Amino acid sequence: MSVGAGAEATGFLYPFIDGQEKGTESLLTDLASSARSKVQESSALQCSTLVDCAEMLANAGAEMAARFASGGRMYAFGNGGSSTDAATFAALFAQPITGRPLPALNLAADQAVLTALGNDVGFELVFSRQIIAHSHSRDIAVAMSTSGSSADLMTALGEASRRGLLTIGFAGYDGGQMAGATEVDYCFVVGSQSIHRIQESQALLGYELWATVQRHLAADQHLGTDQHRAADKAAPMSQGPGGTA
Repeated sequence: MSVGAGAEATGFLYPFIDGQEKGTESLLTDLASSARSKVQESSALQCSTLVDCAEMLANAGAEMAARFASGGRMYAFGNGGSSTDAATFAALFAQPITGRPLPALNLAADQAVLTALGNDVGFELVFSRQIIAHSHSRDIAVAMSTSGSSADLMTALGEASRRGLLTIGFAGYDGGQMAGATEVDYCFVVGSQSIHRIQESQALLGYELWATVQRHLAADQHLGTDQHRAADKAAPMSQGPGGTA
């Protein structure tokens, strides 16, 4: 690949790196400035996204907690970089550093299943067929995407909705098909044109959703413990033949 071709391929990331750049010091200054700008942009987007999605996070987290409490499990899936985000999201629930481990599965984890379905029935069905095989109506389906319009994700969400699963989508740009789909119960849209910024904000949204679920489950556990103690105190003490407990 020629230098010119390389510059063209990365120009959208670092437009100041080109054949006209002279001197290491000025280049390092531009790189540092670019990094600071990206951090500021990402931070601002994350903050605004959390504000915009606050009510949805609270409602979706409460519904997810109720389903986990009733024995449900979560299935997460995505394509490309969003597939790795889905894997991280599922792992956060299944193997948290703190809090209650919850049943969660990344549907792209099994390469044999994924490639068999892609080869035998078509890539559009690689996730929906797994939803058919494994899910119950008490479960949760989470699709992660930047475009919000991937055919395999929409097919899986549609199948999950028909089976009674709680359906959640993560999308960027304007939300794509997910944003207006009746089969998606909650769609978290990160309003950005940058894939990098979208995925950074989606990671934070995913963490906040997990934290909300954990808070609800912890509160329910404490409530149950308090009710059990109250019932024990209210129950009359059994008496033996001699009239003593």
